[in-house]
Amino acid sequence: MSDSTPSETTKPSETTTLSTYQTPVREDWIDYNGHLSEAYYVLVFGFATDTAMDVLGLGADYRETTGCSLYTVEAHVRYLQEVDGDARLSVRTLLVGDAEKKLHLAHEMYVGDDLVATEEILGIHVDQGDGRATVLPEATRASAAEHRVEPPAWVGRSVRV
Repeated sequence: MSDSTPSETTKPSETTTLSTYQTPVREDWIDYNGHLSEAYYVLVFGFATDTAMDVLGLGADYRETTGCSLYTVEAHVRYLQEVDGDARLSVRTLLVGDAEKKLHLAHEMYVGDDLVATEEILGIHVDQGDGRATVLPEATRASAAEHRVEPPAWVGRSVRV
């Protein structure tokens, strides 16, 4: 089931990782095949995005104060290995691109040292009052520039037969 290459099986170093989110697999996340259901991979990646937002200064206080937030407008998930119900998930997030109003995040989900899934997202900074994209705060842009790393080989792939 895995299409990962050797270059994809190495965890990012702590110095390149923007943030890490960890969680055990919950019993209600298990599907009829006895594995983590595909929707819950995305749920866990969403929590990892929230953690990355906190690191970048876009956390709950920021959202409440400014009325702005990061909206995911595009995502690409790769399911590389099945995940059992007793697993503990660790998602490392890399910041692989940024622009005035956008962030490009790459999530790598691990069980132990095994890469089990990836997701890349394009997030747009949105003013929720008017529903329009708006410039990221200067502090966030500076933090993004500081944390930006070269994308792993899997980033930017498309679905192909």
